[in-house]
Amino acid sequence: MATEVKLPNLGDNIEGADVLRVLVKAGDKVSAQTTVVELETDKATVEVPAEAEGTVEKVLVKQGDRVKVGQALMTVAGGDGGKAAARAPEATAKEAPAPARAAPAPVKAAETTRAAEGVKTPMESPRKDPPRHTNGSSKSVPESSGKPAPAAPSVRRLAREIGVNINSVKGTGPHGRISPEDVKRTAKQMLAGAVTAVGSSPGAVAAPRVSLPDFSRWGEVSREPLKGVRKKTSEQMTLAWTTIPQVTQYDQCDITDLEKLRVSLSPRAEKAGGKLTVTAILLKVLASALKRFPDFNSSLDLETQEIVYKKFFNVGVAVDTPSGLLVPVVKNVDSKNIMELSAELQALGAKARDRKTSMEELQGACITITNLGGIGGTAFSPIVNPPEAAILGVSRSKMEPVWDGAQFVPRLILPLSLSYDHRLIDGASAARFLRWICSALEQPFLLAFEG
Repeated sequence: MATEVKLPNLGDNIEGADVLRVLVKAGDKVSAQTTVVELETDKATVEVPAEAEGTVEKVLVKQGDRVKVGQALMTVAGGDGGKAAARAPEATAKEAPAPARAAPAPVKAAETTRAAEGVKTPMESPRKDPPRHTNGSSKSVPESSGKPAPAAPSVRRLAREIGVNINSVKGTGPHGRISPEDVKRTAKQMLAGAVTAVGSSPGAVAAPRVSLPDFSRWGEVSREPLKGVRKKTSEQMTLAWTTIPQVTQYDQCDITDLEKLRVSLSPRAEKAGGKLTVTAILLKVLASALKRFPDFNSSLDLETQEIVYKKFFNVGVAVDTPSGLLVPVVKNVDSKNIMELSAELQALGAKARDRKTSMEELQGACITITNLGGIGGTAFSPIVNPPEAAILGVSRSKMEPVWDGAQFVPRLILPLSLSYDHRLIDGASAARFLRWICSALEQPFLLAFEG
């Protein structure tokens, strides 16, 4: 009996993948663990095993094909008797290979004071929630008639807070009066419109279409398909920018003493298999900050009109790779010491650059660090990565003269940029959060003292 080898479930919101390579042909012998097809999803390269033992009877796909979850890739005749079809195949994911790419990683994508960094990290990451326009929603929202909307002040305030134009809401009450439920319904319609897929990706935002001129009139051009990590980055950045009212708070901290401590402890970290970087230290600082400021460890659920507070502490770290920006996630940061975090961060960064990051290692972040310090610049505005509430940007540190009360002395100053979702976090809270992080870096004993 022939067994069909089907494309397994590849993770949340992934409906299909592109065939990069078919590794077997009709007549080849395979075992259950034999990799038969290599695929590329939005985030990773996936190796699909045969999950059956026997002889390849027929290959149903070829390089370049787009296949969907559950679609048959080939048939295998032989001893498995179709048992593999009853098993849920587990694909091994690794990071996407670098196609001939054009542009460097952008600002959602995600991660570092590279003078001390072992993890390459340019760019930042994004996030998701209520859009301010329909973005092509199949449900039309009524246009304003020019007359004042019939709504109570409390209803108008609700509309303002969740980003809905009160004049675009159709009231269902007496004489068209607008109720809170009408406002919430309109917000859901707007969200449904904003999360209209580009292509087949269910979570993608439909960006406005802009007609480009014929660039070939002025010189030679070339084109490449938008796919893989670059496509996912484009979609996620559009989602973040169109759905989150973002604000960036800037601050600076004096890390002169911290840098001396980091350098002195670096040999210990290397013996433990890691590299003691500013990013590794920031992982621990951020976990402590999230405990003290729970609003930063939350997500907004517009469907239920609830705020979800997380009781775990996972931190994403943006890594610059040949295929684009990826954000592997360090899990349970609060339960690990800085030496352990250094080793784990080093390993995750290496896996990301070597295209071996699994899908699980790219999910579950509460907040993200994006460090551009190794490249340069004085400050930047990272984009919040949905559904997170904030992202911390790190720029290059430099020596500056600081007045100590009697004279100017050279001090190492680190610029930080905190972007946050203003629906969940107020400006004063963001300033306190970032100042606490600066204090923890300036006074390392504070972490042990306050936790």
